[in-house]
Amino acid sequence: MSTETILTRLLALHPKLIDLSLERLERLLEALDHPERKLPPVVHVAGTNGKGSTVAFLRAFVEAAGYRAHVYTSPHLVTFNERIRLAGQIIDDDELNAVLEECERANAGQPITFFEITTAAAFLAFSRHDADVVILETGLGGRLDATNVIEQPRLTCITPVSIDHQQYLGETIEDITGEKAGILKAGVPCVVAAQGTRAGEKVLKKKAKEVGAPLIWEGADWFARSAGGRRSQADSGMLYKGHGAQGEIERAFPTPALEGRHQMRNAALAIACAEALAPEFDISDAAIKMGLKTVTWPGRMQRLTTGPLADQLAEGWELWLDGGHNRSAAEMIAQHTRQWRGMDLWVVYGALNQRPPLDFLKPLEGKVRGMRCVTIPDQENALHADEGAEVARQLNMNVKTADSVETAIGSIIDACQGQAPGRILICGSLYLAGHVLKTNG
Repeated sequence: MSTETILTRLLALHPKLIDLSLERLERLLEALDHPERKLPPVVHVAGTNGKGSTVAFLRAFVEAAGYRAHVYTSPHLVTFNERIRLAGQIIDDDELNAVLEECERANAGQPITFFEITTAAAFLAFSRHDADVVILETGLGGRLDATNVIEQPRLTCITPVSIDHQQYLGETIEDITGEKAGILKAGVPCVVAAQGTRAGEKVLKKKAKEVGAPLIWEGADWFARSAGGRRSQADSGMLYKGHGAQGEIERAFPTPALEGRHQMRNAALAIACAEALAPEFDISDAAIKMGLKTVTWPGRMQRLTTGPLADQLAEGWELWLDGGHNRSAAEMIAQHTRQWRGMDLWVVYGALNQRPPLDFLKPLEGKVRGMRCVTIPDQENALHADEGAEVARQLNMNVKTADSVETAIGSIIDACQGQAPGRILICGSLYLAGHVLKTNG
């Protein structure tokens, strides 16, 4: 039986895709003899932006140091298997199908959401393979997220929190930060990125005091900066000040392999996590340097140089892909365009209808030569291309619609015949990024 067939059955176990609660999963985990209690030390990561990249960096550091890591992330881009890494390897179809069906049998047809039962499957797989650490990314929020059944993680981590998923987490930054802070546990250190608001920081400090969780703050306990200063280019390297083997020192590291200046902050957050795992884990500066060079995280400011979409490009053109989908992600893209001066930037935009397109497009105002809006294929909640284009026109953007990403790229190339080469960035949704990676091979 195919994985897709099993996953389709699991989707039907609850009328809602998202229904935040821990009770259903706790019932299932008890029926499975609590695999979540049979795991190596757990690093639990929550936040709004940068969770996946931070997890990718930390995994790269851990593995470069010779440790084996189980990793759980979501959503996937091309295949569901991507969500579950067993000691460094993406889970294969046979084992994935086996743990999914075992969870299905143990659940006995009772209501449970897709994310809850698949999280149980991940824990079941992790419990059956040796590893040194589990790196666990929350799906949505924190307090009631399915991953928050881990009672005593070794370390928690909170990336920058911003407004997102208001229908589930609350309308204000205080509400949303409070939900993310739900992963804090008594006596468990939490590495915290600098937050965008004082209100959010106050919530984190208050929650940490209530539960007795020590906080390791960016800007107070550790920080990173460009080795060449604020105006330097991206390849200038980074300086990190934190706690090394000989106390608090400033150390030099190479620029992260992931594109974008925001990835320096994500990398630094992961370095702070690596420091906080000592002395149980010996992650040397050499391992961190190797991890910074070898880290991969598809769909995040990724340049596409091969495949049918890249083959459409005229000589000198570049094609990029980013799955960022909220205002904070768009602001990071807008910041990154400063490093792209000298070539016109064109955007192919597609999104889900659950987020106002204005939130994403506004930061890009005045920074792009033109735009093509597409409807994400095979997504029930996709924003129609016409709706995205209407918002772009309100921002005085040069915009047209296209019936596919392929058509959009061709349209841009045709419009620039005889002109200097430019860059095309496909962005707006992880679901669009997944579609592009799948169709582009």
